[in-house]
Amino acid sequence: MYSRVIGTGSYLPEKILTNLDLERMVDTSDEWIRARTGIVQRHIAADQQLASDLALEASRRAIDAAGIQPQEIELIILATTTPDMIFPSTACILQDKLGITGGPAFDVQAVCSGFIYALATADMFVSSGKCKHALVVGTEVYSRIIDWTDRSTCVLFGDGAGTVVLTQSNQPGILSSHLHANGSHNKLLAAPGNICGGKIQGTPFITMEGNAVFKFAVKVLEEAVTEAVTANNLQTSDIDWLIPHQANIRIIKSTAKKLGIPMEKVVTTVDQHGNTSAASVPLALDIAVRDGRIQSNQCILLEGVGGGFTWGSILLRW
Repeated sequence: MYSRVIGTGSYLPEKILTNLDLERMVDTSDEWIRARTGIVQRHIAADQQLASDLALEASRRAIDAAGIQPQEIELIILATTTPDMIFPSTACILQDKLGITGGPAFDVQAVCSGFIYALATADMFVSSGKCKHALVVGTEVYSRIIDWTDRSTCVLFGDGAGTVVLTQSNQPGILSSHLHANGSHNKLLAAPGNICGGKIQGTPFITMEGNAVFKFAVKVLEEAVTEAVTANNLQTSDIDWLIPHQANIRIIKSTAKKLGIPMEKVVTTVDQHGNTSAASVPLALDIAVRDGRIQSNQCILLEGVGGGFTWGSILLRW
């Protein structure tokens, strides 16, 4: 028994924040942002929109694409770094908004690798026969944890959600998953604040050592791709589409170059979305599915790296 993706969906908030808008907010420029990140614009959630709201719209689209009813979803795994609240989980809140009850629903926190972790976990449930249909979600409202006076981080991130529906199949879908973490690097990329006695201790905003993150990301993303193709007795030339975490175009290009994968085979959305953390891979996947780039029987490699550090890859047959 295997698990196979039968539906994808995504949602981006209506508000768009361009580099030119940021020029009026902080000491930066459109030219500087484009040259160093490849980002042109990003979407920002409305004041009343929560991570579960973005996830709801994306989930409805994925469920519709899968041709099933919400009540047929038996498992929800939701990846986010920006939950609606401390508890209950955003997955449980999403389950309620979808009108589903009974099956397990829980959050996964692996930052920008969150969707990779969540999809790998859902694959284990579905391929082992524990459930027939699973909804896997990546959703973020990073605009809530950004210091808009910090020009080194505020230009990078955006809000959005992406989802997939998995189902049982006797034909190979997800071929393998490879997950890793190294907590000794936990201070390089973090939002280290916490709540105690109703007050925030430390900073609730994103902090990042950019150069160290860049070097680490390129190294482990290359390793994650190599690990996946080797495990399946394939070559990188067998990959039809590489869908990496959309953090920075320079990281994406450097990784592709090291692997010998032409950029024509890499799905990129970072220019329009910015870094949407756990939502970036499913957002890019949905766009490539809906515009027709991804076709039946193609070999797709998903990969991500995030604070923790966490990283991983998933190889699947479409």
